Amino acid sequence: MTAAAPDPMPTPPAKLSRAAVVAAVLIAVVVIAGLVPRWRHRAALVAETRELAVPTVSVVSATAGKGEAGLWMPAEIKPWVEAPIYARASGYVKRWLTDLGATVEAGQLLAEIETPELEQELERARHELAQGEAGLDLAKITADRYTGLLKTASVSEQETAEKQADFALLTARVAAARANARRLEYLQSFARVTAPFAGVVTLRNTDVGDLIAAGGGKELFRLAQTQRLRVYVRVPQTQALAVVPGQKAELLVPERPDRVFSARVVSTAGAISADSRTLLTQLEVDNRQGEILAGSFVQVRFPGGEETNHLSLPGNTLLFRAEGPQVGVVQADGKIELRSVRLGRDFGRSVEILSGINPEDQVILNPSDSLMDGTVVRLAETAGTETAK
Repeated sequence: MTAAAPDPMPTPPAKLSRAAVVAAVLIAVVVIAGLVPRWRHRAALVAETRELAVPTVSVVSATAGKGEAGLWMPAEIKPWVEAPIYARASGYVKRWLTDLGATVEAGQLLAEIETPELEQELERARHELAQGEAGLDLAKITADRYTGLLKTASVSEQETAEKQADFALLTARVAAARANARRLEYLQSFARVTAPFAGVVTLRNTDVGDLIAAGGGKELFRLAQTQRLRVYVRVPQTQALAVVPGQKAELLVPERPDRVFSARVVSTAGAISADSRTLLTQLEVDNRQGEILAGSFVQVRFPGGEETNHLSLPGNTLLFRAEGPQVGVVQADGKIELRSVRLGRDFGRSVEILSGINPEDQVILNPSDSLMDGTVVRLAETAGTETAK
């Protein structure tokens, strides 16, 4: 008789519990694996938000300013002596003898003017003078004769006094006629237009046949003396007290960049211009070689300047507000301090700072108009370092 097969063994409760635990662990792992990236992303987003909330700024430190005397300043060249030549006699231009660019000596004839009307007036004045002198001679003889006859009582005192008065009257008339003739002769001499001083003719504004009116305002010639030149420069107020007569200066002509000409201070205006806050200064430069053209634009520098305590900052560090010019300085704790500064000379890209900052201060470049005291910022160099890490 065959024996019956045994019944299968039931699964122990311990094994079921272990499988449940494993399943729960797997589920937890899956959940955690899904949540962790989200947490990390959220934490990164929070960190990035906090980082972006702190402005990043670039800073620069002030540099020491150069000596004020080393600054090149624009200047203008003028002739040592320059004069427009006008006519004092009316008439027509008969001829001109010097043209543009001619070198003339003092008293040299420049042009001649025909003066027919003036010549007729002079001739008439001379005839009137001769007529007056003839009448004066007769009056003198008559007065002397009456004076002699008065001694013998041949004439009355009244008649003698009348003859003496006639003689005095004619004497005055002759003197007036003589003065008028001399005046016309003097005017006629202006028919010869001459150079008042030695120089160069820089303008000829007339030609043969031109009608000339005395005092009419038409400039015939312009004469300039260019062996010496005057240099006019406007010195900034901050440097004005350092400029004195006799001081040496250097002259730079753009057309001759390889040459530096020597100049000397002759005089100053003695007062600061209210319009530009500058001191008008006159210098003298030797031009006997004719290397510098009058009327040129040049640059002047007063050498010998030393380093000053003034600092210099780029122009894009300044804030202009109701309190005046200010700069933003980043403190050691990253907070901003707005400081008022006193400005000096403006060099274009940079500005001289007379007070308000120190060389070690970190000044913000391109500050925003909304910049406030106490704002926390990050330096651009620090930000770059952290990003690299």
